[in-house]
Amino acid sequence: MSAKHLKYLAGAMLLLNGAAQSQAQTITLKDAVQTAMKNYGSIKAKEQYVKASKSAVNQSSKEYLPDLSVSFQQDYGTVNGQTGPLYGYRGLSTASSGPALPEQNYNAAFGALYLANINWDFFSFGRAKEKIEISKAALARDESDYQQEQFQHSIRVAGAYLNLLAAQRLTGSWQRNLERASQIREVVLNRARNGLNAGVDSSLANAEVSNAKMALTRAKDYEQEQGNILARFLGIPAQEFVLDTLFIARIPAALYQQPASAQHPLLNFYQKKIDLSTEQEKYLKTFNYPTFSVFGVFQGRGSGFKNTYGLQDMNAYSKSYFKGIDPSRINYLMGVGMVWNLTSPLRVREQVSSQKFISNALKAEYELADQQLKAQLSLSDTRIANSLDNYKEVPVQLKAASDAYLQKSVLYRNGLTNMVDVQQALYALNRAETDRDIAYSNVWQALLLKSAASGDLGLFMNEF
Repeated sequence: MSAKHLKYLAGAMLLLNGAAQSQAQTITLKDAVQTAMKNYGSIKAKEQYVKASKSAVNQSSKEYLPDLSVSFQQDYGTVNGQTGPLYGYRGLSTASSGPALPEQNYNAAFGALYLANINWDFFSFGRAKEKIEISKAALARDESDYQQEQFQHSIRVAGAYLNLLAAQRLTGSWQRNLERASQIREVVLNRARNGLNAGVDSSLANAEVSNAKMALTRAKDYEQEQGNILARFLGIPAQEFVLDTLFIARIPAALYQQPASAQHPLLNFYQKKIDLSTEQEKYLKTFNYPTFSVFGVFQGRGSGFKNTYGLQDMNAYSKSYFKGIDPSRINYLMGVGMVWNLTSPLRVREQVSSQKFISNALKAEYELADQQLKAQLSLSDTRIANSLDNYKEVPVQLKAASDAYLQKSVLYRNGLTNMVDVQQALYALNRAETDRDIAYSNVWQALLLKSAASGDLGLFMNEF
């Protein structure tokens, strides 16, 4: 294949690559956060915990309802009775009832038992109510945990987005550095071939290009690493991202804006944990008091044995199934009862004491988190001031470095300076471009830090 054909093929590949990149959809920061809220595992898990807590609230609300049980049984067997004591240990005995006969017999008939029972602990000094309040407090804690996880992960996604954007800009700067080094090398090689420069300049130029290629490779590695981090936070497979770059070169309007006065999501989560522990203390205290219950039983019983069986007539029974299951005797019972374990206060006192210690520990964690957030907020103000100072110096540094590189490269082409001066100017220009990229990113990172410390995500997201 000729050089001309190769040139056409390379041009076609560049056009196709440019078309593919132009068709790639740009993902904005808001799109990234929304995607993460839908896909990230911890967000979905905490959402399910909230749903479970809602079900627990409904379940605890229904526990105040009375226990209502119905049962029936139909049996076939003998009714030999025996005088003597009996203990039905764990239900391992029969309920056969009949006369105590002088000898065993195997007369058998059908029998049946129908039973309805209701039991209601109608008053227990607020125990049922406190159990419901505990479920509600647990729901509030899980909802708060869900909200703070959304907030924290939004901050993580925004930080990863800014890091990837900075990495892409740094890759671009190193790519331009390689292009400039390659251009210088072409000039050096031409002048060396014409005998205008020493051969050592060619070696220096080749070394500079090699160094620029290695630096570009490192920049691409870092960019790929940041891309993988962002993809992981979004809950999607690793891929190349086309990011929104329009905002990065401007100063955020909210740098000195006061954050909203709402409580930080993390502090709100700790407060809900304290509230839950306090409700558990109240619930445990209710076990110091008795429980008042109302109960009722309705029973119907049928038997194939007549009332004269055993005493007057051993044949006074019927093997008919329908006569045996027909309820011929009915009993009912109702009443009010009270149960009070007098030793419960001894145990409950220690349980309440233990729960109070847990509440105190949660309060200490709250205070620690509050102190850390206040320190972080103070640090964010310092970082904002420092990043703005660097941002203001960037144009000065970049212009000076650009002018110096232009001057040295022109002088070198005309044989008025050496290769070392050109390399120094090339290095200064590359450093100025990378410092610019870092300074632009640091301004937004400082605002993100302020948003994270204050708990006001809108302070950052409203910029987009």
